[in-house]
Amino acid sequence: MKTENSFFEDVWEVAKLIPPGRVTSYGAIANYLGTKMSARMVGWALNSSALQHDVPAHRVVNRNGMLTGKIHFSTPTRMQELLEKEGIKVEYDKVLSFDKHFWDPMNELKL
Repeated sequence: MKTENSFFEDVWEVAKLIPPGRVTSYGAIANYLGTKMSARMVGWALNSSALQHDVPAHRVVNRNGMLTGKIHFSTPTRMQELLEKEGIKVEYDKVLSFDKHFWDPMNELKL
């Protein structure tokens, strides 16, 4: 994604494209943006002010499907509640059938 936006804005734009009922990982977004080793920066971008920009940050999990970003939501269960509202089952803070729900921006979006 070649834009004049900051890295954080690029992350938010990709996250906004994740369809309801699907999830992606921090690393998948970083890879799509051409910064494969920047998964942690993707997390920081989503945590910064993503909620102010209508970014569905709840759809971004770690590479194993764990809800590692849940601590940044208004309550400890809010991330899970939002995912379950979209039909994604979560058990013990992990997305069930992660492979089935995984959305890879490299496959889904044109560069």
